Amino acid sequence: MMATDRPADPAAWPATELLQAYRSGALSPVEAAQAALARIKRLNPPLNAFTLVDEEGALAAARASEARWRHKTPAGALDGVPVTIKDLLLTKGWPTLRGSKLTSREQSWEDDAPAALALKAQAPVILGKTTTPEFGWKAIGDSPLTGITRNPWNPNHTPGGSSAGAAVAASACMGALHVGTDGAGSIRIPASFTGIVGLKPSLGRVPAWPPSPFAIVSHTGPMTRTVADCALMLACMVRPDPRDPYALPPAARDYTAGLVDGVKGLRIAFSPTLGYAAVDPEIAGIVASAISVFARLGAIVEQADPGFANPRDAFAVLWDSGAAKLLAAFSAEQRKLVDPGLEAIARDGARYSAVDYLAAEAERAALLTRMNLFHQRWDLLVTPMMPVPPLPVAQDMRPGDRHWIDWSPFSYPFNMTRQPAISVPCGVDSRGLPVGLQIVGPSFADHLVLRAAAAFERARPFPSAPVA
Repeated sequence: MMATDRPADPAAWPATELLQAYRSGALSPVEAAQAALARIKRLNPPLNAFTLVDEEGALAAARASEARWRHKTPAGALDGVPVTIKDLLLTKGWPTLRGSKLTSREQSWEDDAPAALALKAQAPVILGKTTTPEFGWKAIGDSPLTGITRNPWNPNHTPGGSSAGAAVAASACMGALHVGTDGAGSIRIPASFTGIVGLKPSLGRVPAWPPSPFAIVSHTGPMTRTVADCALMLACMVRPDPRDPYALPPAARDYTAGLVDGVKGLRIAFSPTLGYAAVDPEIAGIVASAISVFARLGAIVEQADPGFANPRDAFAVLWDSGAAKLLAAFSAEQRKLVDPGLEAIARDGARYSAVDYLAAEAERAALLTRMNLFHQRWDLLVTPMMPVPPLPVAQDMRPGDRHWIDWSPFSYPFNMTRQPAISVPCGVDSRGLPVGLQIVGPSFADHLVLRAAAAFERARPFPSAPVA
């Protein structure tokens, strides 16, 4: 985005542009915070993206940032940038209720999750915490505690989940950078449904603590309006943290570097169905058109499936077992307060044996081996992100579905493999709802996924959500 292309409202500026404006003196962090807070005040009541907004704290942080920029002494790479944190992640001084009536507010709240701690080290302005379905268990945006979160593109439709509020806040320009989590698509599904960029990094690239009940497939990552912002945010989130047993060694690269290198010469496999998924015909057409962009940019693009069968049943064992472990800590009386869908999958999970779980884990490992071999030939795999448009609000499943994962067949396989995967917007359907494209990279090749996404974004700029 060139300076002359900047929207009039600074709330709509990406973080990269905000930082340039702070540096030049064209805008102050106080003005940026005030703009974001004004949009929250206007748009959050109908959309319900936030569980907590700390206006006083945000403005105090913005004033401190303004003073640092005035003296040309920024305290970090995000100094003064408005940020939000999903309400699954501990944030010191604020309650983390996880969308559940089972979580007591009466706690000391003295810890930061690794992602919150890493971001705070870069001096952003943290606006508040964003909504999630209960304990992040499903892919739509409602919970017993906070009610329904709505899609800025059409409030009668879900923004997806579980990073529902983060996606809505990003899409509606209520902050520039947003922390999400992704155990089965919870960053990428809402990114696709709301027309933003959402990256599920390689597992352990962004440390996590305390462990999610779905920890072996759960990732933490950035949700933004641009790929450059996504790369900037990732670079700030990869700070090592000894509390995460799955954390990767410190990153040896700057994720903001190489974004302009393009895709010329890359070998890209396009799989329109992964060999088993049913895709809405209009979405299939939009995605097929988007794939041609990579060929025009010089990539070698061929249609090719990775060659694995739908791992849905194995994933359900892993996911539902996590739900069973989570709810086992609560009494029968307490469980009456739980989302009925979460209670149902927890009951299913409790029926699995240790042998069932180990068999599912073995299938997960075999799937990663399959993808490692696939990437010996292909640098990247590209698929539709979602095969269906956003569901109506509060609808967990379609007729005939047994589980919400049945309508998101492109997401959970890559949680099982723990590979980096990103959703970038690639079009709008006839209903006026966004469509996302998924780019999957080899294990630990987060930089390559970002590079391809940036190339696509330059070739196919995407409009903002049509909210005032």
